Amino acid sequence: MNIKLINMSFRYHFRFLIITVVLLFMASCSPRIYNQSSKEVVIYPAPPDTARIQYLTSISGSKDIMHKQSAFAKSIVGEEKTLSIYKPYGIFMRNGKLYVCDVSLGGGLEIIDFENKTFNYFVPKAQYRLKLPLNCYVDANNQLYVADISLRKIIVFNGEGKYITSFGKKENEKPTDVFVHGNKIWVPDSGNNRVNVYNKNTYAFEYYFPKSEKGDDNFLYKPTNIFVSDDKVYVSDMGHANVKVYTHKGEYLMSIGKYGKNIGEFVRPKGIAVDRESNLYVVDASFENVQIFNKDGELLLFFGGSYEGPGGMWLPTKVIIDYDNLKYFEEYVDPKFDLEYLIFVANQFGPDKVSVYGRIAPKKGKTKSKKTKN
Repeated sequence: MNIKLINMSFRYHFRFLIITVVLLFMASCSPRIYNQSSKEVVIYPAPPDTARIQYLTSISGSKDIMHKQSAFAKSIVGEEKTLSIYKPYGIFMRNGKLYVCDVSLGGGLEIIDFENKTFNYFVPKAQYRLKLPLNCYVDANNQLYVADISLRKIIVFNGEGKYITSFGKKENEKPTDVFVHGNKIWVPDSGNNRVNVYNKNTYAFEYYFPKSEKGDDNFLYKPTNIFVSDDKVYVSDMGHANVKVYTHKGEYLMSIGKYGKNIGEFVRPKGIAVDRESNLYVVDASFENVQIFNKDGELLLFFGGSYEGPGGMWLPTKVIIDYDNLKYFEEYVDPKFDLEYLIFVANQFGPDKVSVYGRIAPKKGKTKSKKTKN
């Protein structure tokens, strides 16, 4: 067995043992039980504060997606093989499908189809093979863009998984993410301390930013993830422990957060996302949580925390926000709340590889009670 796997297994079992002892000791005085089989709702912030985020469910393999195989089907075709998410890094959601860049899959992604309840591995072969895909993006035409840090380029596939092209090896040293907006493709390059921008139609390199030196406010020390809104570009800078904000042309606007061990500060900021109200979501792999800031960079809320059960995080890497696929997760929402949008977080370790949360709000008006029959 690989030494790393032994260490991970030892860490997991030792940590599980400690957590179990602590939870048993505290069970008599704690009103909150971290148990996946429990019907207790896991919400953030904890009562009596107003609930904003609810943990809904997690996805770690095909058993969480596909219909349970009947005994009759097993007798005819044999037992279906369970497929797993191993070590996810980047995730993206589009048209009812979750795309997972898995760094332990051997150059591929998991593609989870919630509509058809399927779970498949996407591992290109031969000259189209991926080596270390970190993050991905799917555009409105279902084209899949994969940032491969080892191949030093972006690889593009169509909706059927057929290779289209690759680009960026000349400009990129360590491409860590990819984002498509308008007619541009944005690629943070942690090796060259910059963001490279390409034309979406021709894949031609157009420009990069920032053009600065160490010590400048706008300098990127180790850009890891990117999010592009209609008027801003957000870049998580793990080397400077903050998130920097630019215009589409690369003009520096502001930074959010700083290095520190308090809430509102970061140690290892990675994945970022922005909702429709311009609130910024930031994953911190060290804090093992997601912090939420308003458009002025003021802290609003945080959720997650080191894994102690459902809702917790274990070396999280990426956060995404989705407004279009609520129907697949509404069954998990506490009936007192309405689901406004979904928040997905990838965890590299632990039993919950992709955790799904919901931004919730109290239901408007009272729910009509059902009439009882005499």
